[in-house]
Amino acid sequence: MELALAAAHEAASRGEVPVGAVVLAPDGRVIARASNEVEARQDPSAHAEILAMRAATAALGTRSLAGCTLVVTLEPCPMCASAMVHFRLGRVIFGAYDPKGGGVDHGPRIFEQPACLHRPEVIGGVCEQENARILKDFFITLRETRDF
Repeated sequence: MELALAAAHEAASRGEVPVGAVVLAPDGRVIARASNEVEARQDPSAHAEILAMRAATAALGTRSLAGCTLVVTLEPCPMCASAMVHFRLGRVIFGAYDPKGGGVDHGPRIFEQPACLHRPEVIGGVCEQENARILKDFFITLRETRDF
C-alpha cells in the first residue's frame, strides 16, 4: 500500500485525483505501478487501476492477471471493477471506501452480480484513514483554489 500511496501523492502533485495502484505478481514482486492520468491524457478511462493492469499484462506478456494482486488507494469504480473481471485479476486490495463512486462494496457491486464472469478476492479498508485523508485534502485544496 505504501507504493500505491506514493503514486497517489505523485498524482496529486500533478493536479490529478490522487489515486495510485500497484500490481503484484503471484510471488509478491511489483510488476506495475501507476497513478491517475485522466487530466494529462484527457482520457476518462486513464484511472490508476486500468493503467497499472495494462502495464502488468505488457510486462508479463499475457492478457490475464490470474494470481496477481492489485493494490489501490481507493475502492475501484464500476469501470475499473469491470476491467478487473476481464483482466481475470486474482485479488484486489483497496484503501478508502467510496460510497458515491465505488463499484465493489458500494454502488453496483460488480463482483456480486449474477452475470459476473470472474470474481477476484477483495480486501477493503487497508490503511483506510491515510488513503481517505489524501483524497479529502486534495478536494479541500481544489475547492479553495478553483472558482466554481
